[in-house]
Amino acid sequence: MVMNLFSALGGVGLFLIGMFLLTGGLKAIAGHGMRAVLARFTSTPLSGAATGAVTTAVIQSSSATTVAAVGFVASGLLTFPQALGIVFGANVGTTLTGWAVAILGFKLDLGQVALPFVFLGAVLSLALKGRAAHIGQAIAGFSLIFIGIEHMQAGLEAFRGIVTPTDFPPDTFTGRLMMVGFGILITLVTQSSSAGVATALAALGAGAISFPQAAALVIGMDVGTTFTAALATLGGGTMARRTGYAHVIYNMLTGTLAFVLLGPFLMLANPLIVNGDAQIALVAFHSSFNLLGVVLVLPVAHPFARLIEFLVPDRGSSLTRSLDPLVLGDPRTAMALAAQSVSGLSAAVVDHLRAALGAAPLRGTAVDQRGLETAISETRDFLERLTIPKSEADLLRQKASAYHILDHLDRLVYRCSQAERIDQLSRDPRLVRLTGLVVRLTGEHSESDDPQGCEKQLNRLRVLLRRQRRVRRQAMISEAAANPALSEMVWVRMDALRWLHRVAYHLWRIRLHLNALTGVVQARVSPRDEARMDVDQD
Repeated sequence: MVMNLFSALGGVGLFLIGMFLLTGGLKAIAGHGMRAVLARFTSTPLSGAATGAVTTAVIQSSSATTVAAVGFVASGLLTFPQALGIVFGANVGTTLTGWAVAILGFKLDLGQVALPFVFLGAVLSLALKGRAAHIGQAIAGFSLIFIGIEHMQAGLEAFRGIVTPTDFPPDTFTGRLMMVGFGILITLVTQSSSAGVATALAALGAGAISFPQAAALVIGMDVGTTFTAALATLGGGTMARRTGYAHVIYNMLTGTLAFVLLGPFLMLANPLIVNGDAQIALVAFHSSFNLLGVVLVLPVAHPFARLIEFLVPDRGSSLTRSLDPLVLGDPRTAMALAAQSVSGLSAAVVDHLRAALGAAPLRGTAVDQRGLETAISETRDFLERLTIPKSEADLLRQKASAYHILDHLDRLVYRCSQAERIDQLSRDPRLVRLTGLVVRLTGEHSESDDPQGCEKQLNRLRVLLRRQRRVRRQAMISEAAANPALSEMVWVRMDALRWLHRVAYHLWRIRLHLNALTGVVQARVSPRDEARMDVDQD
């Protein structure tokens, strides 16, 4: 008996490992395609639900689908109601795993047939690289699922007649509630509703539990996923918490609906149960109440979204609100959000500079210095937490460009606080003209339709101001030598000119790396130009 119990538990473990490998392989194979499909075919909550269901069924990961949806909302590609459609659809997509398990695992009994495919998948995964290795991982995972099911069946079959439905809570209102509680507990332990459903199917097939008991377990497993969703939102950003709240509320409502409909469904499914297809009836029940929940919630998706937004209001700076820690597990999505945040920060810092120089901000009210410093720090922290594989060379280059930009933004914000130097810019006609040139090019920096042309203009401005520094330095020193009474004013204005040159330098470098970050061109500076650049000493 003990060995049979070990066999059943080992089967659950093999199932979980198989799901882990299958999901990882499919996610890697789908890659950019999954995100492209979600973005392309999601225009309404309804289309989002359909796309979310199909995507989740293909990659076998509702969490990956949800993370992609969060990233799209954070980047402005989707509205929150559209993303909710994807989340609701993902719930339906996960129920298709139960169909595969019931039909291929229990009806066709593919455990022995799957063994050679585990070997094939392992060889592909270990011997090859890239897409072929991921395909091998998916094959091995898919095969392990059915081997796990076979072990679960064999282990539980030994308890036939020993463990019966009478050993569990009876089929009463209270008894069903207790089974729902057991289902929640199983999901919390296994962290997989699919594994829980497979276990319920095995127990139902072995006669250990009745159909109503198994159905109550499945309801509990569906509700149990909300605890996982809630835990995932801890420490997350606004979108992660909104998604988690929406998931919890929606699954609780769907679970309540399923509990109410269990009796009527039992009467409809009785012919299947009598004919020995109780397992098919169970997965049909699982899919039915999830599908019905989506059908009922989609017409009120927008009010539901407003309720969630009321419960979870925006917090933090608008400049970094899109940097949701939930997406850190998806480097490409996380890097896209970081790039968006860095671009927004650059525009905000340029507006701050324009305000410091007495010009009107280009994008509404300028953010104060403390707000900009905080936003820069938060963006840098997000990037530090983002782990990018060495194989993703393009993402690593983007991350390096983002760090360069943040460094120059930090120093540019600091320069905007040097009021004494800024004040001197309006006291000398030549400095007034040069300042006007800088202000004009800040407009190009923020709103240029030709990023490469803008970078070249800013570089020319930097070179011009460096030349002015050298020429004016000699003239000002001569002026101070001839008239000692003017020496203090001369040194202050020299500092102001140096300040203007360094600002132009930062603007140029920011635009250079912004172009690299957004894929306009790779940031390149020749060794000769690098050697000629002034080192920032102040």
